[in-house]
Amino acid sequence: MANLEVKVPSPGESISEVRIAQWLVADGDVVKKDQVIAEIDSDKATLELSAEDGGKISLLAKADETVNVGDVVAKIDTSVKPAKEDKKEVKEVKEEKVATKDATTRSVDPASPPKPSEGGSGRPATETAAHASPVAKAVMADKGIASDKVKGTGPNGRITRGDVEAYIAGGVSAPTLMNGWGGGRDSNRTKMSTLRKKVGERLVSVKNETAMLTTFNEVDMSAVMAVRDRYKDKFKEKYGVGLGFMSFFTKAVTEALRLFPNVNAQLDGEEIVNFNYADIGIAVSSPKGLMVPVVRNAEQMSLAEIEAAIKELAIKARDGKLSLAEMTGGTFTITNGGVFGSMLSTPIINPPQSAILGMHNIVERPVAVNGQVVIRPVMYVALGYDHRIIDGKESVSFLFKVKEMLEDPAKMVLGGKDPGAVLAGL
Repeated sequence: MANLEVKVPSPGESISEVRIAQWLVADGDVVKKDQVIAEIDSDKATLELSAEDGGKISLLAKADETVNVGDVVAKIDTSVKPAKEDKKEVKEVKEEKVATKDATTRSVDPASPPKPSEGGSGRPATETAAHASPVAKAVMADKGIASDKVKGTGPNGRITRGDVEAYIAGGVSAPTLMNGWGGGRDSNRTKMSTLRKKVGERLVSVKNETAMLTTFNEVDMSAVMAVRDRYKDKFKEKYGVGLGFMSFFTKAVTEALRLFPNVNAQLDGEEIVNFNYADIGIAVSSPKGLMVPVVRNAEQMSLAEIEAAIKELAIKARDGKLSLAEMTGGTFTITNGGVFGSMLSTPIINPPQSAILGMHNIVERPVAVNGQVVIRPVMYVALGYDHRIIDGKESVSFLFKVKEMLEDPAKMVLGGKDPGAVLAGL
């Protein structure tokens, strides 16, 4: 018998222990080389654990158990060889991977999120479950999603992990009263994930250790929406990515950070560290919660480059492929609660940063323009900042500068007969 030890890999520097979020195989199963056998939950991210070789697996740790990095959590008897795949099965696996990638890509497009009502497959639940991949079954079980609610895009209608994540990203419809909500007295207890506990500790730390304040303003989005409507088709055709509002805000923020460098600074002991670059953290939603990947040197990027970078990071976040390096080192953060319908909020600083910009939903409101009441698309914006580094005058002036550039996009660029076209890179 040749036993191969499966050890817990290090998710990143300074992390000494992790939690076995779930096993995706059962004790005694025969696994294949590179098959994903478990998900590992750290205080930074959730990672997948794969089998280094094929054979019969023996599980040495329980699901939800906390283990140290380097511990042996399973053994694989490599003398037991998995059954060989026929060519048809190999082809189906490849097609499923392609379908998973396509479904994940579609889930990133905020313009057309999948609707829960469109998720029904039209097949009985048991039949649908049989056509789900092992990872998809595990995710559905973890989230309590009925398999007949998810539409499969894999071979022969098989449900892939991307299908489940696309369904989750689109929002899960609430159960009706007759389906079990109300009337009962049951309750459930689940252990907090390592990531959720770490997030909680950091949020409490921010409130206790910073002098956090929030300043607000409102932005007339007419000009940005006009530029976007005018050039979005040409933009998509030329660059292959959509022209969204996030790139406009990122561009406006980087220009404002250049004018107010303390908003881009960090406190290190008794010293203020200023950066001559803008690494912008963009909060994105994922099946595991909110992630904040970083767009490096955003101050040097065009709108197309910003959109491409955000799209790539969002896909990685929703596919669970973000690395620790991609989520650390930001100098400023932008979060958009408007995609969930938020009108106004007070965003919490992402330490060790000193400020965060909160975007919200766009609502048509009556405003006074040249003495006349007109209807304009208005967004409320909020800047959360650390008053130990940033004075009130700086914070207000910074947010007003962001507002000013969004309401007159020509101010984001220098010259050009058609500033809108120059801004869009056309």
